[in-house]
Amino acid sequence: MRIEPLAGCGALIDDVDLTAANDGEIAAVRQAVFDHGVVFLHGQKLGPEAHIAFAKRVGPIVINRYFPRTERFPEIAKVEKTETQTTNIGGGWHTDHSYDAEPAMGSILVAMETPPAGGDTLFANMYAAYEALSDGLKATLGTLRAVHSAAHVFGAKSAYGAGDQKALSGHSDLPESVHPVIITHPGSGRKALYVNPSFTLRFEGWTAEESKPLLDYLYAHAQRPDFVHRFSWKPGSVAFWDNRATWHLAMNDYHGHRRLMHRITIAGEALS
Repeated sequence: MRIEPLAGCGALIDDVDLTAANDGEIAAVRQAVFDHGVVFLHGQKLGPEAHIAFAKRVGPIVINRYFPRTERFPEIAKVEKTETQTTNIGGGWHTDHSYDAEPAMGSILVAMETPPAGGDTLFANMYAAYEALSDGLKATLGTLRAVHSAAHVFGAKSAYGAGDQKALSGHSDLPESVHPVIITHPGSGRKALYVNPSFTLRFEGWTAEESKPLLDYLYAHAQRPDFVHRFSWKPGSVAFWDNRATWHLAMNDYHGHRRLMHRITIAGEALS
């Protein structure tokens, strides 16, 4: 198995079959996710049963509250845009499940059907975003906690409800949680920036208006091109990312074509 670090964010893993990996290889993949934020693999044969089996070897599975599920396998969420839809899923920078009290550790996304062109996913490195901050701002952010919520994304008045992905809106189970702005990653021991444009509302004890200038600065900082990797999918490609150390954004540049991905979410823990 070869692990090749990539510019900006992540690592490419070659010469391993996830359906036949031994325990040492599974541990190495998990550690690579912790260390690099996201790993990419091509040419995998992860049908639903194999996808679930691999995910269970990595950690406990969390069933997503909001995404439609595959017909036979509730553990697998469908991330789909049809030929006639104009709205995609995950089209803004975010990290999955930051609104939960124990945010998801990882997400394992498998490409089932890809458009002839487009549909890439961008990943941003929150280790690098933290490390590039000044010492003074690191010290300030280290004293802050931020409020994260699902309501404005998946609730009754969400943006999804105004488009053609209405199944993602109108939900009533809409958690809100508070997490440190700077976390120590439990798997790597490194510090990472932990706010994101989709789910973070404000700093704890601050109003939204007071929070906005600093949050906007952090969001612009974290999107610097030298922190970002753009991943191009093919059927059989896999991305396994750590939600504590990365953001991601799905490009919406393939109108008139279908894109179908299968996603499994791996449980995490309280952050500190």
